[in-house]
Amino acid sequence: MSVTCELCFHRCRLDEGQTGACRARANRNGTIVSLNYGRLTALALDPIEKKPLRRFHPGSLILSAGSFGCNLHCPFCQNAGIAAAGTEAFTRDFTPGQLVQEALRLRDKGSIGVAYTYNEPLVGYEYVRDCAELVHQAGLVNVLVTNGTIAEKPWRELLPLLDAVNIDLKGFTQSWYRRLGGDLETVRRSITLAAERCHVEVTTLVVPGENDSEEEMRALSVWLASVSPDIPLHVSRFFPRYRMADRPATPVDTVCRLADLAREQLRYVYTGNC
Repeated sequence: MSVTCELCFHRCRLDEGQTGACRARANRNGTIVSLNYGRLTALALDPIEKKPLRRFHPGSLILSAGSFGCNLHCPFCQNAGIAAAGTEAFTRDFTPGQLVQEALRLRDKGSIGVAYTYNEPLVGYEYVRDCAELVHQAGLVNVLVTNGTIAEKPWRELLPLLDAVNIDLKGFTQSWYRRLGGDLETVRRSITLAAERCHVEVTTLVVPGENDSEEEMRALSVWLASVSPDIPLHVSRFFPRYRMADRPATPVDTVCRLADLAREQLRYVYTGNC
């Protein structure tokens, strides 16, 4: 029996036993199931600024958890070992209860909660939802680092459980998003909806020759300011990675110039990886 996964715009139609484009969701007995539920590949206590979040509990730490899979295929992925992987990347089991207990244990070290990050956490939607409910019950905060490529209904349902999100806005042209296997309008909607419910920061990785024009940054920052000029934007420098290992790193002056352009519209603009 074929079924359709409704989690993102791909709407993968899967026959029995098939796995979706994200490598983390599959058809099992006519039901879409999460293959990465509670299956972590990374667990670390990170500075909140590493997410990156600059205007949400600055100076604090947060327990950061990652699994495997992603519903995009960015050729510059910095975490391709887990984001572009499937079940072979799994390293340890952590139930939602165990993850929350670990977060509580680390509270004395300055941890404020749990961040779902490293791979694309929303391909493991059910685990994020279940953990987030327990995290709030424990009086801790939930942070999500995501590409924002999620359908509207599950996004609206998850947002009340989130305290802060950092959403990748990978550029501002549909042609670039198409190359990454994504959809610009979906991400714009995710940012707009999140800004109504929780703290939002946005990251744009500047890739030389791809999304580094002044015109594109100007359009991006004008649109983001129309949502709210108080949304922090992180303009981040590209380094050769994964399938773009032969590309040069983004010149620092390019990142700084584009950040200055964004500051014409936005109150909080930061440079990253410089």
